[in-house]
Amino acid sequence: MSVTLTELVARFGGELVGDGTARVKQVAPLDRAGPDELGFVAQSKYLAQLADTRAGALILPPDARDASDRPRILTPNPYLYFARVSALLNPAPRPPAGVHPSATVAAGAVVAADASIGPGAVIGARAVIGARTAVGANCVIGEDARIGEDCLLHANVTVYHRCEIGNRAILHSGCVIGSDGFGFAPSEGAWEKIPQIGRVRIGDDVEIGACTAIDRGALEDTVIGDGVKLDNLIQIAHNVVIGAHTAIAACTGIAGSAKIGRHCTIGGAAMIFGHIEIADGTRISTNTLITKSLPRPGTYTSALPFSEHEVWQRNAVHMRNLDKLAARVKALEKKLGELEKK
Repeated sequence: MSVTLTELVARFGGELVGDGTARVKQVAPLDRAGPDELGFVAQSKYLAQLADTRAGALILPPDARDASDRPRILTPNPYLYFARVSALLNPAPRPPAGVHPSATVAAGAVVAADASIGPGAVIGARAVIGARTAVGANCVIGEDARIGEDCLLHANVTVYHRCEIGNRAILHSGCVIGSDGFGFAPSEGAWEKIPQIGRVRIGDDVEIGACTAIDRGALEDTVIGDGVKLDNLIQIAHNVVIGAHTAIAACTGIAGSAKIGRHCTIGGAAMIFGHIEIADGTRISTNTLITKSLPRPGTYTSALPFSEHEVWQRNAVHMRNLDKLAARVKALEKKLGELEKK
């Protein structure tokens, strides 16, 4: 597939400068782009690379109009424009409609005529698979689960009973939706399981990375809002609520009943305590531990940068003695106050 710059501007907007008949078939980094490929610059610090690029055409911010004489599209958000062009030139493969002979569809399940059920997949009783949705090889969809329209479930996804997924969702391989929350009551030195009778409800346009687990609610539902983007290897515990269009990077853990606002961003390996609330628009840095509610949006960071091991050991000793040091400072302040009174 290839397109002209004129066709791209007609589809995505932007200002065309130069030869609109220039044709591109792929996007590529500036340092590797060829004459039939489209390069882009999202930050001014990369403009110097334009002198050596072999890209046939460019996507540039408006203030870089004269940074190159190659055919170019000017747009306020080159990175977003690049993403849209890349999606156009690299459409995700879709399997043909129909149920593979090795798949199992239980009685009472409703599978749209134009949906695709891959080899070895299992669709439980009364489950619903929406129009144009593709369920990959060896996926398991539990009883009474509902999958919306135009979804893509890659191989080996598991959706437990009664869970619901909206339209246009993408679930990557190995993710598990609706496993039991970690709920146990202490009983004479042992643990007694608490039934997890809630569900997981996932909105429209959600993407969930490989091997991410979202637990079902203990009583109420675990809720993932519209447009949420979850990276790989994330743990979301029971009764968590994540607001619309929040993005969370890999290896983050969110404890039970936490409520994350809309349009938040959470860096990789962040840890969030349960039963707290985080305001809309909050940004949490990578490796940050959040132990209490954040009622005001802002950027929150707690991770210490790395240091040489010997330096780290000395600082660790100081950290262990901070309480004693604080007590000594308090005692000195008291003595100083008494001296000043004299």
